[in-house]
Amino acid sequence: MALLEVKNLTKNFGGLTAVSDVSMELEKSELVGLIGPNGAGKTTLFNLLTGVYEPTEGTIVLDGEKLNGLPPYKFAQSGLGRTFQNIRLFKDLSVMDNVLIAMGAKKKKHFLATFLRLPAFYNQDEDLRKNAVELLKIFNLEDKTETLAKNLPYGQQRKLEIVRALATNPKILFLDEPAAGMNPQETAELTILIKEIQEKFDITVLLIEHDMGLVMNVCERIYVLEYGRMIAHGTPEEIKNNKRVIEAYLGGEA
Repeated sequence: MALLEVKNLTKNFGGLTAVSDVSMELEKSELVGLIGPNGAGKTTLFNLLTGVYEPTEGTIVLDGEKLNGLPPYKFAQSGLGRTFQNIRLFKDLSVMDNVLIAMGAKKKKHFLATFLRLPAFYNQDEDLRKNAVELLKIFNLEDKTETLAKNLPYGQQRKLEIVRALATNPKILFLDEPAAGMNPQETAELTILIKEIQEKFDITVLLIEHDMGLVMNVCERIYVLEYGRMIAHGTPEEIKNNKRVIEAYLGGEA
């Protein structure tokens, strides 16, 4: 059984079908790309896979657990972490607080210790802070712990979003256009980082990205959407030479 099994997923908005009969599988510890022209339905599919939208039809099964109908926080608790196409940090909170909030699900509920401020409360808080710093070090953000998220440069805000997603301890990390707005040097650094994340944390990564250089360099397999339908699936080399994919991006006989 695949780690994530998606079968015949469909999402209708009134008379508009944004995602139609999509099936896909993600195995443990692999790096997979999801590409397609603008308006293909990629972010809508991400929203379905992370509980933001409920499918009109089809099933989503993570590690044997059916997730249909659950609220987004249950998807996160089950092991699905994500970033967003448009950055959604808590901008008026510090870098450290952004990460600690994401780690909230890991906290053991010691109500008496919390109420009385016993050592168990402070020990747990200190452990979480140490774990947060270790995550931030991977992205060279450990010296920004007290900086407000809104005061970080754009590229570092993107990185903080990935740190926050990793802080939920996901089985699968969904990255929605992580290189959007980055310059070539930042994109090159991100390419290396994504590979390192996948290997270091031994997690599955599903990546939406318009930068084809990044996709082709990091992904083992690629799915292609067009008008909400899956039109191709294969290795980067197979996708690069797929006539149907070339037509979707360039049109006609191109």
